[in-house]
Amino acid sequence: MVVYNEIPDTKVILAQTAPTAGLWSARLKPRREDAVIRMEARRMKLYEFNGIRWISMLVLSLLVVAGMGLAQQSAPAQAAPPAEQEEIRPSGSQVAEPVDPNSYIIGAEDVLAIRVWRENDLSSVVSVRPDGRVTLALVGDVEAAGLTPAQLTARVTEAYSKILNKPEVMVEVRQVRSKRYYISGNANRTGPHPLITPTTVLQALSAAGFREWAKTNKIVIMRGTERLKFNYKDILKGKKLEQNIYLQDGDHIYVP
Repeated sequence: MVVYNEIPDTKVILAQTAPTAGLWSARLKPRREDAVIRMEARRMKLYEFNGIRWISMLVLSLLVVAGMGLAQQSAPAQAAPPAEQEEIRPSGSQVAEPVDPNSYIIGAEDVLAIRVWRENDLSSVVSVRPDGRVTLALVGDVEAAGLTPAQLTARVTEAYSKILNKPEVMVEVRQVRSKRYYISGNANRTGPHPLITPTTVLQALSAAGFREWAKTNKIVIMRGTERLKFNYKDILKGKKLEQNIYLQDGDHIYVP
């Protein structure tokens, strides 16, 4: 009698005698073990394949996320226009000193921003030289000291009108360096201070502050050869208000 086993590719011939049955069992056992080993090997290969595929997908996902991050970081840099293409207009956003263009007198060492609309090559920031002049592109030296910003604007416009068609010019005082007053002694903020707008002694001292042991009733203002007394306590009480004079260029306030 021929019997087919459940295991693939295995076939045994069974005899009707008892000895033959024992022989069938002996032959079947090794083949069954081989089949189990082969199935386990296939299962392990399948696990190994799935593991490699999972790791590959994870690495690919990380690479995609990293690429998106680099793209987001580089996008703003590409969108920003180069500085050379920015047009300088007379109404620029840079903050100038709060000077009155019709009354402030430009002096040596002042820093000026001179702008010509749509002419970036002609716009610049210059310092007034000790001789009172500034050097501008294409027009050369222009006298600046002794003029107000409004007057200098008219002069620069006239100079550029010789080479440009209706130039629009603006002059701003970027830094005041020609007019200063000084504070020394028992004040919190000592040293030179720019005299930008009309400033009284009380305003200057209020901005500077006093130290703990300052003698505020014996303050001295040195103006050339003059020595002017200033009593801070009297001013606060409303007494002798004539002491609260306007500072001049070069004044020196001493707080004992």
